[in-house]
Amino acid sequence: MDAAGQAVMAARKDLFSKALSVPGRLHMAAHSHLLWPDATLAAQVEAWEDAVVLADHKWDKALGEVYPATQGLVARELNLPSSDTVVFAPNTHTLLAVLKSAVARRENGKPVRILSTDGEFHSFRRQAQRWGEAGEIELTLVESEAPDFAERFIAVARRGDYDLIFVSHVFFKTGDVFDRVWELAELSRPEGPWLVVDGYHGFRAVPTDLSDVADRVFYLAGGYKYAMAGEGAAFLHAPPGFGSRPILTGWYAEFGDLEGPPGGVGYTADAQRFMGATFDPSGLYRFVAAGRMLEAEGLTTAKVAEHVGGLMRSLAADPPLKGAVVLNPPGKGPQARFLALRHEKASAWKQALAERGVVVDVRDDVLRVGLSIYHDEADVAAFREACGGLA
Repeated sequence: MDAAGQAVMAARKDLFSKALSVPGRLHMAAHSHLLWPDATLAAQVEAWEDAVVLADHKWDKALGEVYPATQGLVARELNLPSSDTVVFAPNTHTLLAVLKSAVARRENGKPVRILSTDGEFHSFRRQAQRWGEAGEIELTLVESEAPDFAERFIAVARRGDYDLIFVSHVFFKTGDVFDRVWELAELSRPEGPWLVVDGYHGFRAVPTDLSDVADRVFYLAGGYKYAMAGEGAAFLHAPPGFGSRPILTGWYAEFGDLEGPPGGVGYTADAQRFMGATFDPSGLYRFVAAGRMLEAEGLTTAKVAEHVGGLMRSLAADPPLKGAVVLNPPGKGPQARFLALRHEKASAWKQALAERGVVVDVRDDVLRVGLSIYHDEADVAAFREACGGLA
């Protein structure tokens, strides 16, 4: 029972028995690389066996059964009106590049005007900087750690003339949650600007309902983190009518009912218009296995977030790394699934903890401690003990 006398969900270590059996390791980086549940092993084997047994016809199953199942899982999690708006790719960088190529101004040879922040993940940060060097985009950045960030970003978006607005729902370094991001949907329209929300640290971490904005918002995320599927299963929710003819296009985008000029390059009307070419489908098998496991066990994002939230409050109440500043102390609203601890010794602490068998990660001067459904108070206590003597 918790302090209010309510039942607290027990950690589900049983679902991760293989990953947790690795000796001498305390995994406290569930935000960075969430351990794979046991259910994904059978899925990985199934993908291999399908390739052997079905050979050329493995794609009938991969695209005809597994792919629609992944779309359905995403649609249910985000409360989307249709699963047809979901497209998968090996990584978010691929989807970002295809998305940017669909902006009409790029086809006219003019720089794409993008509004974003200085706190975006490297897949966007690096590519945007290079696009800027090449004169392909005009980039405006808002400081993500400013105290009045939400008000400032929304104000800049409203008075600017942009083609794309790209911003995180949950910032990867600080864990700050931009819970007003959905207000920007009122600005989004097919002729521009387009609102693109990076949901990688929000998907299956923060309960997210897109039903009211699904017709105006792009949502980019994947399976590597909280969806527990590993790499190779990134996805994009693409609203109908936005970006009908990407310039960067793979041959899978021409499967189905095509639209386009006579004799020209045709595209499907659904999200498959953003699809690439041949890929390794095993990530999708794992995505389905992990997603079905969560549904079968009744492990909704809200329930897991509640479990993790209790552990985070316990850890944040008395941070074991003295002198560190907790950038995202747990509050009443949505929160990231990790604590961000800022200190000049963050990198040294990470190395020292690694030598003690504890896995955490660092972004610049921020040490991040990620918790999940396979953690309990004993793990928090073990982490505290491992931090002993670090100064």
